[in-house]
Amino acid sequence: MTDVDGPGKPFEHLWTPYRMAYIQGEGKPTGAHDCPFCVIPTLGDEEGLIVARGDVVFAVLNLYPYNAGHLMLVPYRHVPDYTDLSAAEVAELGAFTQTAMRVVRSVSGAHGFNIGMNQGSVAGAGIADHLHQHAVPRWGGDTNFMPVIGLTRVLPQVLGETRKLLAEAWATDSTSLGA
Repeated sequence: MTDVDGPGKPFEHLWTPYRMAYIQGEGKPTGAHDCPFCVIPTLGDEEGLIVARGDVVFAVLNLYPYNAGHLMLVPYRHVPDYTDLSAAEVAELGAFTQTAMRVVRSVSGAHGFNIGMNQGSVAGAGIADHLHQHAVPRWGGDTNFMPVIGLTRVLPQVLGETRKLLAEAWATDSTSLGA
């Protein structure tokens, strides 16, 4: 055993060197002028993959989803931190989260969700300057070897079709805001 392996070497290493360019900032937005979360609302719903628009928050499909139906709930305002949100933004973000869960369950039968936001680049936020919350649907047995070994995610539907189904269900959700 060497010092590199650590005591008992409890974990194997999985190297992903292609991620280093992104971690170091390549291709990341530098401000509101090139922030995708500021640009997306200026696009049409289909082009921007927008599922629903509210007064202060919108729901959009993740362009690089962890699972099919992976939504992001985003305030229109370009702020980096949850503590920067107004009471109205917090309320609508919460309502959109609930609606997203109901809608995804009704469309795809999700068994559960990972709901969360990474605050700051050190916490894993890919776009740290514009707050966004992830709603990732999960199903029993939804993990497999493809992302790890094949560097490929297997999605059962193209994003445009998923957006259409979710937007239609969102519009008919009796408790949704911004339908």
